[in-house]
Amino acid sequence: MVHTTRGIVLRTTVYGETSIIALVYTELFGLQSYIVNGVRSGKKGNFKANLFQPASIIEMEVYHSELKKLHRIKDARWYYVYQDLLFNIYKNAAALFMVELLQKTVRQPEHNPDLYNFLEDAFMELDKAGIKTTANYPLFFLIHLPGFLGFSIQDNFSASAHLLDLRNGSFIAGIPDHEFYADPVVSGHICELMHVMHPAESEELTLNNIARRRITDCMLTFYRLHIQDFSNMKSLSVLQQVFS
Repeated sequence: MVHTTRGIVLRTTVYGETSIIALVYTELFGLQSYIVNGVRSGKKGNFKANLFQPASIIEMEVYHSELKKLHRIKDARWYYVYQDLLFNIYKNAAALFMVELLQKTVRQPEHNPDLYNFLEDAFMELDKAGIKTTANYPLFFLIHLPGFLGFSIQDNFSASAHLLDLRNGSFIAGIPDHEFYADPVVSGHICELMHVMHPAESEELTLNNIARRRITDCMLTFYRLHIQDFSNMKSLSVLQQVFS
């Protein structure tokens, strides 16, 4: 059966001489893999290779069967055409970090419209963001994504509960009996970012590059503690170099 769905491209891999396999997070079916024939042949065909760049937001007509792991695309087109993200070095670095994070955290083909809408809005807003918002964008994404994956941080920060226990995902009063916690300064920043409901609001936060790195390190530790086999982020060094 043919279905029409939007999707966000996360990764493409070479398949045969002229084809690719695109890993796409879709609105209707969650994470799915699609074979796209002929995009590398150099001949005029149904699809252009740039349509399947990581972070592309596309609309597809797809053949879908619950019994298959690899599906086919009947037709595909841009759903949202980026104006700046693919050409702006800062936004592109942030987008590739977000895409890699999704590859490491979203692994099952489960229908999750709330997650899809969050992701679609996140990439579209990044395309429109100013430079200061862009600098804080990976932090916004790191902190809000877990809420859609089932392991978010408890919003219980206070003057006494001022240390973030990364293992338990809550703010506590005293140093825990393990090493996985954030100091009061980083914990306070994370609490502030938890209350940022729109990326543009992060412009009001006073964060320098050192603070961003410390927050990022803590949040990636949080992910490692809650997601099995969460490996190192290859895009992190690029992100940090671009914003240094």
